[in-house]
Amino acid sequence: MAEKSPLKSQESNLVVSAVGDSGEESTMISACGFLLKLISYALVGITFPFSLMFCLKVVNEYERAVMFRLGRLVSGGERGPGLFFILPCIDEYINVDMRTLSFDVPPQEVLSKDSVTVTVDAVVYYRISKPKISVTNVANPHHSTKLLAQTTLRNVLGTKSLSDMLADRESISNYMQETLDSATDPWGVKVERVEVKDVRLPTTLQRAMAAEAEASREARAKAVAAEGEQNAARAYKEAADIMSEEPGALQLRFMQTLNTIAAEKDSTIIFPLPIQNMCLPNIQQDVARLL
Repeated sequence: MAEKSPLKSQESNLVVSAVGDSGEESTMISACGFLLKLISYALVGITFPFSLMFCLKVVNEYERAVMFRLGRLVSGGERGPGLFFILPCIDEYINVDMRTLSFDVPPQEVLSKDSVTVTVDAVVYYRISKPKISVTNVANPHHSTKLLAQTTLRNVLGTKSLSDMLADRESISNYMQETLDSATDPWGVKVERVEVKDVRLPTTLQRAMAAEAEASREARAKAVAAEGEQNAARAYKEAADIMSEEPGALQLRFMQTLNTIAAEKDSTIIFPLPIQNMCLPNIQQDVARLL
């Protein structure tokens, strides 16, 4: 049969001794805790009913009390809402507000994907969803959430171009909310909503974009005017072709124009009239032929 080596036997002896020491320590702590608990109950009984002023606590409907006894989390962890009992000297509790809170993310200078520097700010709505975890896992969940929101805002917008920032604010806000919610879940924090408030551009970039938009509008206006002139020229050509078929059509057009001008304002109008048109029978024949 194989014999145990001296090294292995020494290691096993050390493990057994460590386990024995830890067991003795935990037994001593539990004994001390039980003794202090008895003393506290005795103190409460001796000073009754004055001790009720220090033993009975009340938390509001929107609050929860995370209670510790001798520095350890009490079974159940949370108390409230309403009335609950504590032992003086050995119990302590921390009130946690579970209402929805909000904070403004300070303006952040972000370099976009297309190398444009913009200043962006946002607002975050959140609440404490797990009071026990928010007390035991993180020192200050509110401050930690604020710092994480700032870094998340810079990281998310750094992957977007300027046009995406201006056009897809809703999708950016939803993505930031999901990212923050998953990151703060181990802290007992629930991020309910994130809104990008404003995207401020540099003054020089605003002027350049305004000049570009104005040039684009002028180009569209010139294109529309040119198209209108083209249609008008086509209509004039068709009208001239129709008038060229009848010699008297042009004279009738002259008379119609004179009638229109005379109806608008009383004035004396002089315009050249060809001599061949002075012959009344010719005009009458032209009018009769047109009719």
